[in-house]
Amino acid sequence: MKALFLFFALLFCSQVVSAQYNTDELHKIGTAPSAERIESDIRTLVGFGTRHTLSDTVSNTRGIGAARRWIKAEFERISEDCGGCLEVFYVSDYVTGSRIPDSVNVVNVVAIQRGNSDPNRFVMMSGDIDSRVSDAMDGTSDSPGANDNASGMAGVLESARVLTKYQFYGSIMYVGLSGEEQGLYGGAILADHALKQGWRIKAVLNNDMIGNIKGINGVIDNTTARVFSEGTRDVETDREARMRRFTGGEVDSPSRNIARYVDTMADRYIPNLDVMMIYRLDRFGRGGHHRPFNAVGIPGVRIMETNENYVMQHQDLRVENGIKYGDTIDGVDFDYAAKLTGLNAVVMAGMAWAPNPPVDVEIRGAVQPSTSLKWKGLDPEQNPQLAGYKIYWRLTDSNQWEFRRFVGDVTEYTLENIVIDNYYFGVASVSKEGFESPVVFPGPAGSFGN
Repeated sequence: MKALFLFFALLFCSQVVSAQYNTDELHKIGTAPSAERIESDIRTLVGFGTRHTLSDTVSNTRGIGAARRWIKAEFERISEDCGGCLEVFYVSDYVTGSRIPDSVNVVNVVAIQRGNSDPNRFVMMSGDIDSRVSDAMDGTSDSPGANDNASGMAGVLESARVLTKYQFYGSIMYVGLSGEEQGLYGGAILADHALKQGWRIKAVLNNDMIGNIKGINGVIDNTTARVFSEGTRDVETDREARMRRFTGGEVDSPSRNIARYVDTMADRYIPNLDVMMIYRLDRFGRGGHHRPFNAVGIPGVRIMETNENYVMQHQDLRVENGIKYGDTIDGVDFDYAAKLTGLNAVVMAGMAWAPNPPVDVEIRGAVQPSTSLKWKGLDPEQNPQLAGYKIYWRLTDSNQWEFRRFVGDVTEYTLENIVIDNYYFGVASVSKEGFESPVVFPGPAGSFGN
């Protein structure tokens, strides 16, 4: 009897989601983040003095221990407001390394908003808890880390406040990662945990510095953002690389198609924001916390400001030759941080309302006048919102999908008189309400997994 009750409760929740929300809701979500709340969160994080990975973990007012406890408590307050809709917990491990000479417990804070029909499918937004000054080993000096990366962490908290007002088919994960400045340890710990738990993470949105609009290059700009993504999967095998050499896919990893999805959502739902897709894993010679997820095959991108100011990054607080150094709160534009937070929120909502990305996409059409694609049908219990599939194609030198055709709830389709040699192709799943998954490029090069 209890099992029957739970079945009908789940069915009812799914019907509520289906009946209540359509793509127009994304316009509201995109502008819902509050610059005032983000400012308050950044000020609180800066107020802990330093959040260095090697800093105090016992004090209630200073150091990374106090910061992560406050973040966890804030997630719990958000959960209270939505009737306990978040699962809030720590994921941690002890690590040593070149920047951690003695074993330290690196602790991440995780909050999960479970989906109604596909609770083990996730889209994840992360920010970094820790901060640093000029010396990467200095765990005692004041290190406000206002933009790097209290801005990203505040964006994660604010996204949770916005999206917990809704119900979704898939799950959303809000995460504060630690140990980034010491070697991307928090991301590696959580990625390993995700694999052990069997979590199907379809996208990691790593937000690292989303609050600065005044660049070291003299440019002041609050209308653009960057999204970095790997071109080929880090876990690609030699056999898969040989396949890609002949069939394409160098710029169509799942991470790259998430970047296209981010760009599309910005154009549609975020006022006065243009996303630059940077065809590189991260900034030249540098790294971010999406990389450990990419390293184990989990798609992920980095979202951040366009114009960085290096005198505000990894700097001791000081004034030299009339130049103020240090990552202080006066360098953060809270309206801009709210805008990029809105971008994350619409991406996560869109993916969580959409069906799972298509699985096992294949393509054929050599020496033929037409191109045929086929894929595996999605599980109807996990994807009750599925309306069908949409085929996309583009010229091979185009950065975005240019042409599209909704083909219905089928598992194969032929594009007549569209020659395979002249285009790249992909397939997205579409919900009855109009929400779409990211596009999946055929073969292992573009696979999002199951």
